[in-house]
Amino acid sequence: MAFRIPGIRRATKSNDVPKGYLAVYVGDKMRRFLIPVSYLNQPLFQELLNQAEEEFGYDHPNGGLAIPCGEDEFLYLTSKLSRL
Repeated sequence: MAFRIPGIRRATKSNDVPKGYLAVYVGDKMRRFLIPVSYLNQPLFQELLNQAEEEFGYDHPNGGLAIPCGEDEFLYLTSKLSRL
């Protein structure tokens, strides 16, 4: 049984990014999620962006931002952000 976090979308196609969202790749399998761009201003998410910069630099050939954490951690963080 799956659950949904408000604001987070699971992407189905590589070009399926609606206005106001950003594609991110998370976890060992690099699953693609769409997050609201408003998350980019949140301190919790900015910490993930800093970690992504340290680990991956600015080269993201798959067209989205790679986030260096597990899916469970990412879903937990985004569930907290969706409540703000």
